[in-house]
This record gives sequence, C-alpha cells and structure tokens, in this order.
Amino acid sequence: MAQFGEFLLNHWLLASAFVVVLLLIIAVEMKRKVLGFADIKPQEAVRLINQEDAITLDVREDQEYAQGHVINAVHIPLGLLDKRLHELEPHKDKPIVVYCRTGQRSAQAGVQLRQQGFTRIYKLGGGMLAWQGADLPVSTQN
Repeated sequence: MAQFGEFLLNHWLLASAFVVVLLLIIAVEMKRKVLGFADIKPQEAVRLINQEDAITLDVREDQEYAQGHVINAVHIPLGLLDKRLHELEPHKDKPIVVYCRTGQRSAQAGVQLRQQGFTRIYKLGGGMLAWQGADLPVSTQN
C-alpha cells in the first residue's frame, strides 16, 4: 500500500488525469440514464436507418428544414411537437433519431418523446451540422 501512495505522489498529474476522465465517463452515463436516450454519431444513425428502419425526426423550424434535411425525415418543429405527436404514434416501437441544427432542441424533443412512452430514442450528437460534416446525403425536397 505504501508503494501505491508513493506512486500517486510521484505521478500526481497522471493520477489526476485518470480521476478527471473517470468522472467524465460517469457524468456522461448518468446523463444518458436520466434523459433516457443516448447521443449517437452520424454513422450510428445511418446504421439504425438502414438496418433497423429508424425514423429520423427533424425538429428544426421550417426555413431550416427547407435548406436541407436527412432524406425521408419527418419534420415536426419543436414548438409543435406536443400537438403533432400523434403522427409518430405508429412508430412508437421503432428507433427514432431526433436531430436539429446542433443538438440542443433535439434533446428537448427527446425528453418529450420519452415522457410520452417512446422507448427507442436517439439524439444525433452535433445535429445537422455533424451530419453534413460527415458528408452524408442531404435533401431539399419536402
């Protein structure tokens, strides 16, 4: 045990970095558990769409959606989600990938969906900017 204490004293920077990384991992997992959905990368969203028939839900405003969106995305602006939730009912047990421009509004939408009993919710981390940054296809047709 004395050797462990000596190691910590001699390598305090390394030990501190380990503690910080460990705390960050715990914080991310706690956030995921509390919110009820996980952030995914664009490549994981593509896998869900192709292999599990996931629904993509765009919660941006009309003008943002018109500038470009994920192909076949369901468009319901965040402010109208409560009123139009019935449109998603047939897809309640399918994976739903929610996205906005950067990921802030989609987190709010994910919480709303979770509260309404949707079970397989994923938030596109980085939103549409991450999708475009990954060079994935974008549609401008409604």
